[in-house]
Formats: sequence, structure tokens, C-alpha cells
Amino acid sequence: MIPPPVAAGTALLCLTMNPSVDLATETAEVVPTHKLRCSPTAHDAGGGGINVARTVVRLGGACLALCPAGGPTGDWLRRRLAEEGMASRFVASAEDTRVSFTVHEGRSGQEFRFVMPGPRLSEAEWRACLDALDATDPFPGLLVASGSLPPGVPDDFYARVARLAAERGGRLVLDTSGAPLDAALQAGVFLVKPNLRELSAHLGRELPDRPAQLAAVRQLVASGRCEAVALSLGHRGALLATRQAAWFAPPLAIEPRSAVGAGDSFVGGMVWALTQGLGWSDSLVWGVACGTGALLSVSTGLCRAADALHLKDQVRLEPLVWEPIDC
Repeated sequence: MIPPPVAAGTALLCLTMNPSVDLATETAEVVPTHKLRCSPTAHDAGGGGINVARTVVRLGGACLALCPAGGPTGDWLRRRLAEEGMASRFVASAEDTRVSFTVHEGRSGQEFRFVMPGPRLSEAEWRACLDALDATDPFPGLLVASGSLPPGVPDDFYARVARLAAERGGRLVLDTSGAPLDAALQAGVFLVKPNLRELSAHLGRELPDRPAQLAAVRQLVASGRCEAVALSLGHRGALLATRQAAWFAPPLAIEPRSAVGAGDSFVGGMVWALTQGLGWSDSLVWGVACGTGALLSVSTGLCRAADALHLKDQVRLEPLVWEPIDC
């Protein structure tokens, strides 16, 4: 019997280098020039790692959130996470934490998402984030680094995080894209969660079908750049590959209401399952359940625990033909 990849009770930390105050509202129709009368605005703490942490806590797990924060929006972020009972650590930044917003158009049902670049962090500020991570005692056994890097932070930042985690005995779960993804994979991570577009860009080729996708994730695992790949295929489902096995999870039959937070909820479900001592296949089940649950929520809402519990029993995994990889 293959032991679970992570021991039950493993401490978890979620790092968010570009947190945000996420606003969401609705208007009848999005048209240029005119004033668009909107519904009351929902406010939530956001950014990749924060969304992952919020999902874990909703499932009953424990997590420490680490991020930079600055200005009035940063103060709001601190208060909101405290109100949600989130254990958090902040690094002060001179510039204000960003605001991003989503507008749901009532007439068409379409969603318009406006994502800001974030504040520029000085070298002293981003190095202070690394120092805060290194000073965490005990160091987390599982570390999630999720989201974009704000201006001023070097592309190899997540690679530095990966090396630090390896030195301290932690395992890094990574969800990012572009040059930061490329650099971090060169350093090596535990689990990487790209979507199809991000993986195609990383490898420099299209991945139009299942054989091409399987070959791509096998290439990553066999290279030693990661121990597992969770490939999000959007409305076509998800695929998970490790050294020993691979599975495909078909999409669940639901009517999506919003895509906001779906990828982060997917990661949150997976890492929560891993910290409970569950195996890879069960972690995929929970990831799909939570990612799908987020699609049922309008605006900035993430997956609700009740939705995840209901959807989990509907997830069906298809074991794939997979020759074990000897690394």
C-alpha cells in the first residue's frame, strides 16, 4: 500500500505576494459612456494564496496566511482576515494593497473581471517577505505559493521560495504562470497546478488532446521538476499525475454562475485533503468538488463547505494508463 504523500496534521502556510480587496457587483448591462447603476457591492479578501487559505479554513482546516499589505486597503485586508478567524502574518508595504473587481451583467449573465497589477514592492519589502517565511517556527510542512507577483518582485521569487522550502524541510505547492512558473520549476516543487494555457506556454507547444496532455505532465514529473501535476482543464475536467499513477476527473454537471475563485478553491480542496493524510486520488476528488463548488457562487464567493460535501460524492475518477516513473 502506498502511504499518503503528506502526513495527517501537517502544518500549512499560504503565501500571497499580490493580495487584493475583491469587489463584486451587478449591473443590468455593461455599455460605454453611460453611468452604470450597480447593486450593493460585496467585499472580500482575495489574491491566490488568501483564497486557498480561506477555502481550507471553510473545510475546517488550519492555515497561516502570509502576505504584504499597505495603505487603507491593506488595513481593511488585515481586519477582514481577523474577522474570518484567519491566522495571518503581514509584511508592511509602502504602497496600497490593490483593489480588483468583478461586474456581473444581468442581461447576458456574463462576467467582467478587472484585475489590477498591484503595488510595486521594493527589494527590501519582498526580501522581508522571504525573511518572514524563513522565520516561521515551526516551518510549515506544506507551503502554498499562489497568484501573480506584483511589480518590483523578481521573476525568480518563487524559485527562491522553493529553495527555502527545500532547505527547511517543507514542500511547495505552486499555482502561478509565466516566467515565475518557469523559474520555480527549475528549482523544483512538490505539486504544481497549471491550467492548460499555462502549461502550454511553459512547454512552448499546444496540448490539444489527452495523449498530448499526458505526455506533457509526464515530462514534468520525469524531469524531477515536481512530484505531481494537477492540470486544470476548465469545463473539460482535471487531470492529476504523480510518479506512480494518473487520474482524470470528468467535469460535474452543474450550471456555473461565476468562475471567480474556482482555481484557488481547487487548490484549497487538494491541500486540505493532503493535510488530512489523504492520498493523491482523494485529494483530486476534493479539489474537483471545491473548484466546482466555487462555480455555484456568484461574485467573490469561494466554495462553501456544504457544497463541497455534496459534490464530493458526485466526483468519479478514471484511472489512466500510466507507467510508473523512476526518479
